[in-house]
Formats: sequence, structure tokens, C-alpha cells
Amino acid sequence: MYFIGIDLGTSAVKILLMDENGKRLNVLSRSYKVEFPHPAWSEQNPSDWYEQVMLGLKDLLNGFDASEVRGISFGGQMHGLVMLDSNDEVIRPAILWNDGRSSEETDYLNNVIGKDKLSEYCGNIAFPGFTAPKVLWVKDKEPENFAKIAKICLPKDYLAYRLSGVFATDVSDAAGTLYFDVKNRCWSKEMCEICSIKEEWLPKVFESYEKIGTILPSIATELGIPETTVIAAGAGDNAAAAIGMGVYGGGGCNISIGTSGTVFISMSDYGVDSNNALHSFCHADGGYHLMSCMLSAASCNKWWMEEIIKTSDFAAEQKNITKLGENRVFFLPYLMGERSDVNARACFIGMSMDNTREDLTQAVFEGVAFLLRDAFEAAKKLGVNVEVSSICGGGAKSPLWRKIIADVLNIKLLQTENDEGPALGGAMLASVAAGVYKDVGEAIKAIVKPVTETLPDAEDVAKYDERYKEFKQLYPALKGFFNR
Repeated sequence: MYFIGIDLGTSAVKILLMDENGKRLNVLSRSYKVEFPHPAWSEQNPSDWYEQVMLGLKDLLNGFDASEVRGISFGGQMHGLVMLDSNDEVIRPAILWNDGRSSEETDYLNNVIGKDKLSEYCGNIAFPGFTAPKVLWVKDKEPENFAKIAKICLPKDYLAYRLSGVFATDVSDAAGTLYFDVKNRCWSKEMCEICSIKEEWLPKVFESYEKIGTILPSIATELGIPETTVIAAGAGDNAAAAIGMGVYGGGGCNISIGTSGTVFISMSDYGVDSNNALHSFCHADGGYHLMSCMLSAASCNKWWMEEIIKTSDFAAEQKNITKLGENRVFFLPYLMGERSDVNARACFIGMSMDNTREDLTQAVFEGVAFLLRDAFEAAKKLGVNVEVSSICGGGAKSPLWRKIIADVLNIKLLQTENDEGPALGGAMLASVAAGVYKDVGEAIKAIVKPVTETLPDAEDVAKYDERYKEFKQLYPALKGFFNR
């Protein structure tokens, strides 16, 4: 039996084929464009996602017995706004998670409706990246498009709709819209009213591991897979990655260093950070999780290497970096702004005549690690003290970066046998929906195997404690400048 996981990322889709034992049989990626039509805007054409997924599925199954496919599911970029008209045609390009155009609408939700009300209704406050402010932006700035809406969905759910004909979403992805009642795992009537969203525009909500339907017969024929192939609801990319990394139940943690950077802490029970420094979302295992996300993580290093110092040899730039915790150069990693401040910008601070390119490279790694620590400090205030975390994403492939993160956070980091994150998590959710495993926990125990650990060094931990205190002073000192 084969199961397919589709990870709909920001720059590419990754598709994975595994057997019922979790063995990875094939994996591939296909890219598509991100458009930036105005400063702080970020858009994609949903048809590009579908086209590349279908081409990718055909390539993925080449050389394999497609009749053995039993299930397909998803991990996907969260918070994106996809709007369909009454003919199921896409009304306008999807507005993505890292789009910052809706700052006015965000301010309206937080300051006029009020953060207390938002937190009561859906467990979170507004950020420009969330879906609700985007809906209000379309209502205010593009009323002709708003008038055409018949369906509103999230990116991976558009794919699921195209593949199954079932208009559905899952609790983990829906939790990031800001019009979903996270505690009660249903659409928030209050937030829908505030955002002028008709509930009939919204998909039916499933748990991530539940079957929403089966593959459409026409697509089954095109791919050569059985018409009985199960389509599972899937999960937002971070929840799917957490499943793929073995994080479930109370107190588990995953750190992802991809285009964005996230800290994901699984919880058995619903909880809200009183300062709203952490998002409170539903997890793909049937429970809940806390999450913090920065807009730029591994993308900072990619920008620094490829655009600034013009090299593709990332490893060579790291080999001479040895003095951890002693760097006097700081980097604020706000290349795409930040979720709570779209005006924030990236900066190198503290340079002198004796600094080298290695110092600046190290500062990029450390800046991302320091922002991760902000999330851990907020979790501690809720009584959650993480000592071990899995780590995934492109940035996690760097031993140096893993060591810096372990020291800054003072935790043990684990890498798993298959670092495929959301794609693996999606395939695992499909296997649960198809009945191979009774629940997500059983699937994780059978499939996820930690193979590498990175331990903190006590001396470096102490040094980084001091550096972190200094780092914490920088954004408050510069906030006024950014806003001007």
C-alpha cells in the first residue's frame, strides 16, 4: 500500500510517496512563482499549484504500481486567502501568509473590535498574515471581487477540492484564519459577522486525520490510481511537519527553519497566552498547540549568501565560525517585516573595522535563534518548559546552525530519519484516514525514528544568555525609526 503526502509550500510543492510502514519510496519538488506586485504584497495563482501537483504526482508514481495508492493528504502554507466564485473559478490571485497589505484591517480588529474579544472568540489576536484581515482588505479595497465570493478556502484546501470535489478544511489550518473558534473547533459566528463572512462560504471542518472523501474518478483515471483512494483533510504546514517529526500529545516540540521559522509546542488541552505572544491553534492529532512564527528564517541565510556575498557554497562560509556566543555583531531578521510589525526591517548592528564576513554570517544564524528564544520565553510564562525538541527545515541541515540554536535555547535537538516535514506528515495522516493506523500516535510510534541529536554546551549557553539580553534591546530601540 502506498500513501502520498503533498506539502504545498510558498515557493514549491514537495510530494512524497511512502509505504504503509513509513518507508520513503520517492520524493520530488516542483516550483512555482510568487508575485510581489506592490511592496509588502505576496500573491500566487492557485491554478499553478494544481498544475504542478498534477505533473508532480505523475512523476512521483513513474516506475511504481499506481494501483497500490490508498490515500492522499496534505500539509500546506497557512493563512492564505483563496476566493472562488459561483462557478468555482478563482476570483483573484491568492493572498499569501507573508503578505503585509492588511495592516489597517489588522489595527481595526485589534483596536476597535479589541484584542480581548478576538482572544475570546478565537484564541488569538489579529496579525496581517492571518486570513481575516485579508478578507476585510478585499471587502474594503476590492468590493467588486468581494461581491463575487461563493467560497473562501485555504491553499491546501483548494487542492483537496480540486482532487476530491469535497469542500473541506481541517482544524489546524482553520485555526489560523482568525474566524475559527479554536477551543470548540468550529467556525466563530461572531468573527464571521465581524468580517462579513457568510458561513455558507466556508468549508466543512474535519479533524486532520479524517477522510473527507475519495479521489475524483476523472483524476483517478488520469493518474492510474484507484477511485477508492482516500483523501484526508490534512493539516497546516507546521502541524503536518510536527506529525512528520513525531510531535504529539502534551509537551512535544518542533522547530522549523524553513522560509519562515516556527516554534511548535503540542498541548493536550486548550490554552491561551495572556499576552498573545504565542498563537493558540488546534493540532493535527486531535489536541492543541502553541506556535510562534517569524516571517524570515532560512530565507535570511539564502538572501545573505546568494544576494549579498554572491556564493552558493553555504558550507564553506560556515567552516571557520568557531567562537560561539562571542560575536558582537547582531542581525535583526526582519527581511519581510514581522507578523506584529510590517514596518520592521532587517539590520546588522554593532560592526567595527575588525569584523569579517564570518561574523556577519554568524550573526544571521544567531538573529534567527534569538527570535526562536522569544517564543520559548513566552511558553515558560505559561508553565511550559521545553527540554527537547525536534528540528526540521532547510536551515536544520547546517550542523553549525543547529548548535547555535541548541545553545541559545539550552535544549537538546533531535533530527529524524526522514526530514520531510509536512509531506511526510501528510502521508501519515492519509494512512490514518485509510485505517492502517488507529490514530496519529500509533502512526508516529511506527514511523518516526530520531537519528541525530545536538546538545547544548554549558559555557556557550551562558555566553548566549548575555547576548540574548542585548539582542532584546534592539527592536524596541529601533521601532520608532521603522515606523517613520
